[in-house]
Amino acid sequence: MPEATVTPKTRLKSPAKIVPEAMAPLQSLGQVLGQLQGAAARALSLAMLRVGQLNGCALCLDGSCQMLKQFGETDERLFAVSAWRESPRFTAAERAALALAESMTRLSDRSDPVPDPVWDEAARLFSERELAFLVLGIAAQNLYNRINVTTRQVVAEWDGDAAQERRSKAAA
Repeated sequence: MPEATVTPKTRLKSPAKIVPEAMAPLQSLGQVLGQLQGAAARALSLAMLRVGQLNGCALCLDGSCQMLKQFGETDERLFAVSAWRESPRFTAAERAALALAESMTRLSDRSDPVPDPVWDEAARLFSERELAFLVLGIAAQNLYNRINVTTRQVVAEWDGDAAQERRSKAAA
């Protein structure tokens, strides 16, 4: 018997579009996070993808995968993020970032939400500044996920908005 096709329906336009003054600080945080470079930036991007997987945010998964592909990420590594513990495709630093992302996202799953071994491994492999970027980026991704999942943001609708913005810029 074929599975029923689910057509997602947005509950509410993006709150950032309804309350546009909230968009500027979110975009500002995104610009700051964009300052992170090199291997730490790649580890953060993978961690943000993992947060989107854990939270079931299709919009953020789509955006994370597109961004990672632009950075040259391979399909094999993208596919393996959900099973990173069992995959040899990730560096020690990426594994530390992914473990931190899982702990920060699943705060209520254990009595010590971010156990010392998880924190200590991340602190060992990243500078204090890089670690601060990781914490801010993972927290921001959780915020975006919670907004998008709660309001059921639909990827196709955002794709349409992006296409409209590109057309408007081209016409200007």
